[in-house]
Amino acid sequence: MTSVFRLDRLRGVARHAGVDAIAIIPGSTFLYVTGAQFHLMERPTVLIVPVEGRPAIVLPDLEFQSWQALGLDAEICRWKDEEGFAGAFTAAARAVSAGRIGVEGFAMRYAEFSALQTAFVGAEFVNVQQHTNAMRAIKEADELIRLREAVTYAEAAFNQTLAQVRVGMTELDVQRVMMKAFLDQPVVGPIGAPLVLAGPNSALPHGHSGNYAIGPGDALLFDFGVTHHGYSSDITRTVFVGEVADEDRALYDVVLAANTLGRDMARAGVTAHALDDAVRGHLEASPYSDFVVHKTGHGLGLDVHEAPQIMRGNHTPLALGHYFTIEPGLYRPGRVGVRIEDDVLITDKGCESFSTLPRELLVVG
Repeated sequence: MTSVFRLDRLRGVARHAGVDAIAIIPGSTFLYVTGAQFHLMERPTVLIVPVEGRPAIVLPDLEFQSWQALGLDAEICRWKDEEGFAGAFTAAARAVSAGRIGVEGFAMRYAEFSALQTAFVGAEFVNVQQHTNAMRAIKEADELIRLREAVTYAEAAFNQTLAQVRVGMTELDVQRVMMKAFLDQPVVGPIGAPLVLAGPNSALPHGHSGNYAIGPGDALLFDFGVTHHGYSSDITRTVFVGEVADEDRALYDVVLAANTLGRDMARAGVTAHALDDAVRGHLEASPYSDFVVHKTGHGLGLDVHEAPQIMRGNHTPLALGHYFTIEPGLYRPGRVGVRIEDDVLITDKGCESFSTLPRELLVVG
């Protein structure tokens, strides 16, 4: 899909939301619409796309050549550091006539928002985040290529790492091994540190890797992914090191059954609510109901967490092209946590898992 077509899509979002224009700053929607990643920094950059007519871009002077290279037709309102950006926002307000402007409530910063309010005198501002989220939720062919590659590279790094895990290594030791394995992959984009949690720390769903030394029988939870051309993977696997206790195996089996249930059930027409209710319901019906702490999953794409949210209360029907995680987990405080997370796509045949790592309990080291 061309970036011009996505400008038209954003115009459609504006019409649906009942606004005259939508203003976005560098980030996921900006990348989706323009095809380009611009820096979010102390120098405001704002693209204002009206329902009709040319967009306007408030642009720091050092980004001028990068914008020109895109070939997108827009009124360019440049500004230099020494003169400040107020005049550029005023110029944008002259170029785009808008009495009602949509902004993304979870993305727009106060600096840009305040400058827009000052320049567009008397304008009403509306949060259109739910509409832009919906615009990006259905993935297209070019996006799916990047998402599949992001999974492939992340899984290769995981397999490379797992072969080196030994009793006595710390969480940070394993994390460093995995970071090196990421760098061995042809990833185009930033690489963040994976989450590696061992033993009792694995019961912290979003804990922090530290100096805990892995002992025999410890669970080792990996939550990892890479960002490739802007698109992210997000995978979790839990293994055991050296040996596994029967009670931990039993808990693992419940999580595995919930993951399998979710992948089998996910298809077009099933609501996010129904999917979460079934998966979480399976966990809650087990002897480990007290250890359920989060929903089944979340959308995945240019953001690691985006629409659709796979949770109770979200009655949005799943549709062809929805891409999200299925990641049931159980967390027994002070002892063990198990999460099995897959990245899946809704297709005309049901649910395709882009993540292909084994899900059965694995003992390593």
